[in-house]
Amino acid sequence: MKLKQVLIGLFIAANAVSFAQDNKKEVLFTIDEKPFYTEEFARVYKKNLDLVKDDSQKDLNHYLDLFIGYKLKVEKANKLGLQNNSAYQNELKSYRAQLSKNYVTDTKVTKELIEEAYKRSLKEIKASHILFTLDENAEPADTLKVYNQAMEVRKKILGGENFETMATQYSQDPSVKENKGDLGWFSVFRMVYAFESAAYKTKKGEVSLPVRTRFGYHLIKVNDIRDNRGQVTVAHIMTLNGQNETEAAAAKSTIDDVYKKLKQGEAFESLAQQFSQDKSSSGKGGQLQRFGSGELSSEEFENMAFSLKEKGQISEPFQSQFGWHIIKLIDKHPIKPLEETEMDFDAKIRKDDRSRLINASLNEKLRKKYPVKREEKAYKKALSLVTDKYYKQEWELPSDMKGMNEKLFTINKEKTVTVPAFLNYVYAQQKTNSTLKPISKLVDKMYTKFVEEQLANYYNDNLEKEFPDFANVMDEYRDGLLLFDLMEKEIWTKAKTDTLGLRNFYEKNKANYQWKDRVEANVFSSTKEDAIKKAEKFLKKKKSIDFIKEHLNTNGSVSIMVKSGIFEIGDAALPKHQNFNLGITDISHEGNYYFITQVNKKLDKGPKKLEETRGKAINDYQQYLEANWVDELKKEFTVKVNQEVFTKIKSQLQTK
Repeated sequence: MKLKQVLIGLFIAANAVSFAQDNKKEVLFTIDEKPFYTEEFARVYKKNLDLVKDDSQKDLNHYLDLFIGYKLKVEKANKLGLQNNSAYQNELKSYRAQLSKNYVTDTKVTKELIEEAYKRSLKEIKASHILFTLDENAEPADTLKVYNQAMEVRKKILGGENFETMATQYSQDPSVKENKGDLGWFSVFRMVYAFESAAYKTKKGEVSLPVRTRFGYHLIKVNDIRDNRGQVTVAHIMTLNGQNETEAAAAKSTIDDVYKKLKQGEAFESLAQQFSQDKSSSGKGGQLQRFGSGELSSEEFENMAFSLKEKGQISEPFQSQFGWHIIKLIDKHPIKPLEETEMDFDAKIRKDDRSRLINASLNEKLRKKYPVKREEKAYKKALSLVTDKYYKQEWELPSDMKGMNEKLFTINKEKTVTVPAFLNYVYAQQKTNSTLKPISKLVDKMYTKFVEEQLANYYNDNLEKEFPDFANVMDEYRDGLLLFDLMEKEIWTKAKTDTLGLRNFYEKNKANYQWKDRVEANVFSSTKEDAIKKAEKFLKKKKSIDFIKEHLNTNGSVSIMVKSGIFEIGDAALPKHQNFNLGITDISHEGNYYFITQVNKKLDKGPKKLEETRGKAINDYQQYLEANWVDELKKEFTVKVNQEVFTKIKSQLQTK
């Protein structure tokens, strides 16, 4: 598909740049009474003007002929029904989905989020937290109760109580028993967005106000802030701590012995394979995937890895909670500039909680742009059909859905959405195990999301109406895709498989497929002058190529290379400054190489056999078929050009 898209791009030179037109929608020409307008002709001509190298194609008379030929081919494709091919339709659908991504998002909000994330990525934060768990759909009274509890604990901390002590006593994070609330170092995208935002907005040494996430409320204490260290790639050799003193001593003794071997010059990778007890990396010479701060579960390991300065530098043995390690620095990966990370950040934002902000902004704009009118009677009826069985995933759709095909709401006075469509959506959401009560509140929430989805679909379906540049690119790609399929069917495949037609074309145009003067020769080359001189002596003694190579390429060293074959005079494979008479040429010198050529036979000019020029002949035959094909299409279809309109648009284009 990718090659096809490139070729289609060559057909239509399509891009997403819009071109404002001041031409009225006038018919420039018709094909079997189907109109084609000056607007499209002018837009495509101006867009392709700078891409055309052949000045003859910039001539408007010639360009009109090319444009008509292009449209004739598209009409032929439609006539053959190629637009109904499922592969064509799927590819067009896929292309539209890809192209629409730039239109179905709030670019302003996205850009702001990318810039915010990049700015945060320059710093790393070391923080602790206390979690007060709360269901996402908790009632207001329960939410207030948990919030007040968080505020009380914060008041105690501000009053002098130790944060770790408060975390151990109050935090409902299961890991608090081991870490006392300490989350270590982290940077952007490592925490849920609300938590991250609060952490980055809290000053060093301070405690945040209660922060709500999907897990509940958090109190965050920022313990330290530093510049982001980027990422590193390292290899390590590890011996496990062991279960008792004997095993621990053995682990320390082994790592010390390995370190001595490294000091003696033994290969790190080989020692890692032999002695490292990290089975996931030992087979790869100890190499780990690149990582940044907070991505491993050992801060000691990370700190030692980042302390190494030069590639290849090896640490002394050190101990983590897992065992003894020796680290070798493979590479450092500093933070890249924004322009190099923008696409990566964009992709991460779309998978992150931040995407909700983008969607919310777009939804707000769509609600303002496209009025939604709900039929209250129909909505109440739909609401009454959803029962508390929904919470047990036992709710079923009404049996007589056809009899309920009432209008639920309209979008922009155009699109009608029915009650069954909404009920099917509600049924599909049942698997999410939502606990929001009462059921009416849950249905209201689902209705809001359903409307948002329908608005987004309506907007997507109408991109061609909203954005002329989008419509233009889609039209061009649609035609280009059809043209590709048509050319493949009518020209390219035919030129390759029509052996009789190709043979006849070759015979009529044999003068175009001629050999120049040629030689059958062996070309000897070397970077060493003495080696080429020895080769010359051997050749004069009529020694074979194998003999020469055997005597000059010794001790694993290649001093002489030989290229044999039939070469046209002027071929790049032949040395430039030699006379190719029968026998052995003089030695010539070009750049770093010395050459001598053994000419065994001279071949005169003459016609190439079809087999010897098949590739070029097929290409020429394709061009011949296409050139004559347009003439045939002009006989098949009736083309009428409005000369008065063409003169007018020609004048406008030539004066701009």
